[in-house]
Amino acid sequence: MPLPRPSPCPEEQPLTGGNVSAGVVRVGDTVRRPAGPWTPAVHALLAHLHRVGFRGAPRPLGVDERGREVLAFAPGTTVWPDRFHLLDPVGRLAHVARLIRDFHDAAAEFVPPPGARWRVLVPAEGDEIIAHHDLAPWNLVHDGGDGWVFIDWDGAAPGSRLADLAYAAHAFVPLSADPARQRADAAGRLRAFAGAYGLDEDERRRLVPLLGRRTRAMHDFLRERAALGAEPWTTLWHTGHGAVWRADAEYIEGRERLWLDALLDA
Repeated sequence: MPLPRPSPCPEEQPLTGGNVSAGVVRVGDTVRRPAGPWTPAVHALLAHLHRVGFRGAPRPLGVDERGREVLAFAPGTTVWPDRFHLLDPVGRLAHVARLIRDFHDAAAEFVPPPGARWRVLVPAEGDEIIAHHDLAPWNLVHDGGDGWVFIDWDGAAPGSRLADLAYAAHAFVPLSADPARQRADAAGRLRAFAGAYGLDEDERRRLVPLLGRRTRAMHDFLRERAALGAEPWTTLWHTGHGAVWRADAEYIEGRERLWLDALLDA
């Protein structure tokens, strides 16, 4: 079934701030983005999430007269790069973990449409749900009140809960090699994050090696894309993003004992 076409509107406001945001504009209370072969499947997922009551994702509104996907605009600001205070105190960080759990639980009920195509970027570990694969501060919008919405669902694809959570933990705790972003209480925040999500002991043990592995996978992805000259990944690689992911992976891997002790001291 073709996606519905909202009424055209000439007033467009370019939206910037992300690393992969070319061609994204706001039109009234909607966002228009370049569509791809994955768009029908992503919109089916987003429609399902809203049907079952999950409000932490934009509502899909079809495609416009130019073939762009149309989503409901999520008002507010992203946590990245300078609003990490929104994740303090630790109760707010826990709220994000519960939001992710709610998404994963809702996604577990989703049945993809026949012939669904997904934009698989980083090889997934498992296929138990349709995961977001980029749950991070640059994709979390806060409306200034109680509203939190994850955006940029183009990379949604089969994956595992734990790998999706490991990626999110790296970004939200955060687990960073950058002295400007390191947290002395990172281990405690990781424990709170895992607890709010609801991980049992076995899952906590399995999460620890995933923290570094999922972070290193981003470095490897950028390196491989850059070797092929694929954009925007090549530009990101040459402007240092690959080095950041590698340094974070090494920081995380070198402290696995610390993370494990914190997670098991619940």
